[in-house]
Amino acid sequence: MPPADVPANGAGTMAIKDILKAHRTWEDGAGLMLGIIIGLSPWFYDEPVVPSVVLNSGLIGLAVLALAQLELVRLRRWEELAQLACGIYLFASPFIFHYAHQHHLRVWHWALGAGVAILALFELWQDWNRPDMTG
Repeated sequence: MPPADVPANGAGTMAIKDILKAHRTWEDGAGLMLGIIIGLSPWFYDEPVVPSVVLNSGLIGLAVLALAQLELVRLRRWEELAQLACGIYLFASPFIFHYAHQHHLRVWHWALGAGVAILALFELWQDWNRPDMTG
């Protein structure tokens, strides 16, 4: 006989699957934090920063921040696709703007870009078959 606090029908296993399959607000909070960190990342180290790199970081940070805020209001698939594009773009930015020689900023942008892209892919996976999602 199972213990009194464990359902015999396997509902505990279903609850874990439900947690992974539902879109959670912590994901949007993580997106908000990533956007803020991306925007501030050029000032994390005392390396000389080119104005175009600062502008790029600020715009991508604002975009990630805005997309995360939009997801708090209403889930749409295009927001997650745009967030994925922002992550990939930030990951490639050191080569686009020729600052790959700045080790710390390059590593920060690779890590933050990968974080945004992975979060967006996770959210897309969660929400792919939701009937209430719109394009």
